[in-house]
Amino acid sequence: MSGLILRLAGPLQSWGERGVFHHRDTAAFPTRSALIGMFAAAQGRTREHALAPYPHLPGTPSHRDLRFTLRIDRPGRLHRDFHTVGGGYPRQHTLRTSASGHRPETASTLISHRDYLADAVFTVAVHGPPALLDHIADTLTAPHFAPYLGRRACLPDEPLLLRHPAADPLTELREHVPLSLARPPHPDTTHVPVTFVWEHPPDTTTPPDRESTSEPADFTTGGRRHLPRPQWLTTEHLPATLYAGPRPIDTLTDYVLSEPPCPPPR
Repeated sequence: MSGLILRLAGPLQSWGERGVFHHRDTAAFPTRSALIGMFAAAQGRTREHALAPYPHLPGTPSHRDLRFTLRIDRPGRLHRDFHTVGGGYPRQHTLRTSASGHRPETASTLISHRDYLADAVFTVAVHGPPALLDHIADTLTAPHFAPYLGRRACLPDEPLLLRHPAADPLTELREHVPLSLARPPHPDTTHVPVTFVWEHPPDTTTPPDRESTSEPADFTTGGRRHLPRPQWLTTEHLPATLYAGPRPIDTLTDYVLSEPPCPPPR
């Protein structure tokens, strides 16, 4: 298993987990389904083929071989958008009904509420087969379809890809990747508490903290289906010196351009 490091940041993000129809929710952090969908879109895969294996790569890997560990640098703030569609049009231009007609003018407006995370930052370690990670990194650098943070209106900040390859991505999260905190640590602080989200148990005795329906089984329109997957949440105390400062782009640029640490001897 090898690794790469992503940084998911932007004015707005939305990682739908359960919401449908009139309320489109967001999870508190990126979902497995959304990340796999981002990779497939960058590769130019259609919804019908997004979850297919990669026969041109050694070992024919698939999305099931990927594993994510998330570091919540900045959880952001919940923002709810009051969204309307179809109002103010004559009858022949209102939204269609299931009977193939049109909604009456007196009920032409469809109202929904859409949740977003404002000013959130997540750092993600992606673990997987080296050949598949190489392919993901290449296509994220020159994507077929532009990446977005859960919804098409949510564009990511740069840099998106922080490091590839990462010989020890968990050590990178804990000791090296700059930390985009909402406010600077107190001058006397040596370590800061940061939440990590794991797709595998950090130890063998801890039961999962939650279950998320984030394992994609079908991305096709009208047939979308997801399976449950356990998640573990821990609080890690990271060095305060990782704080990226008031202009994180400078610190992040230095990190991206730096030489990756050598892997430990076996």
